[in-house]
Amino acid sequence: MPAYIVSEVAELVLDLPPKMAKMDWMSPYIWRKRGSYCALVRGVPCPLGADDPTGIIFCGESPDGIHLKLDAKPAITPGPDCFDAGGVEDPTLARGDHQVLVFYTGVEETRRQGSLLVARGRDLLHLEKSHVALKAPEGAGNIKEATLAELPGGDWLLFYEYAQQNASRIGVARAKSLDGEWEVLPDPFTVREDSWDNWHLSTGPIVRFGDHDPVMFYNGATVDARWRIGWISFAPDFSKVTGRGVEPVLMPPPPEDRAATDIAFAASALVEDGGISLWYSLEDRRLMRARIAVYDRPVSR
Repeated sequence: MPAYIVSEVAELVLDLPPKMAKMDWMSPYIWRKRGSYCALVRGVPCPLGADDPTGIIFCGESPDGIHLKLDAKPAITPGPDCFDAGGVEDPTLARGDHQVLVFYTGVEETRRQGSLLVARGRDLLHLEKSHVALKAPEGAGNIKEATLAELPGGDWLLFYEYAQQNASRIGVARAKSLDGEWEVLPDPFTVREDSWDNWHLSTGPIVRFGDHDPVMFYNGATVDARWRIGWISFAPDFSKVTGRGVEPVLMPPPPEDRAATDIAFAASALVEDGGISLWYSLEDRRLMRARIAVYDRPVSR
């Protein structure tokens, strides 16, 4: 079974317009483009007022995955529709035919429910809101934090976080295409009663490293919401779980501010330079990158 070991951790250095300097930052979705890096991130007003949006999505560029310059103009803003008037969060990029699609969380004006929405455009500077991809049934909690995986036959899986009985869980849906109708499937895995992920679960990025099974760096927490980052692997067709780490891959250091949240939360990952780069947030306000080394042999089947 593979071992995923953090070899290096660095905080992202943000180049921000003055009006964005006091915002908190989270949900860094990073990808490579023509030798550099592109990013979508969620900014949150700090302090968050009762009438402030819970998130605004910005795009940016980086030469090295660490130094990140964000555009002053948001890529996706809340409203005017009621289903995302409360905030826009958790961007995930997908590429369609001659366009980009961004799956994101839309928070209703009342902040009582979140849904998975889609925006599309020829590039990140020309995104238009398209449709609701997945919404919780009436009376149910949030659906958020999209993670996409393409199956060998061309179908797509959409992993997402949802709320159930005061806890977060990971669900999954399947569709013929990114624009298709999503069919909800049984949950891919659940909490472990005697472990660090015994109460909350949330999706994280999926990567395929060499001949190893696809691995998700997921987020898990105890009842008091102390979030850590772990790993779980799947068969190539995602039909079953093939491995799961006993301990977290990454734990947050003690918060700089004693009042800060005790959270490390994975958002995106890339296979590069013989290892895995994992971007995540700390304390719901700081952006980080970890370098992860992969050891041992693939799971035999």
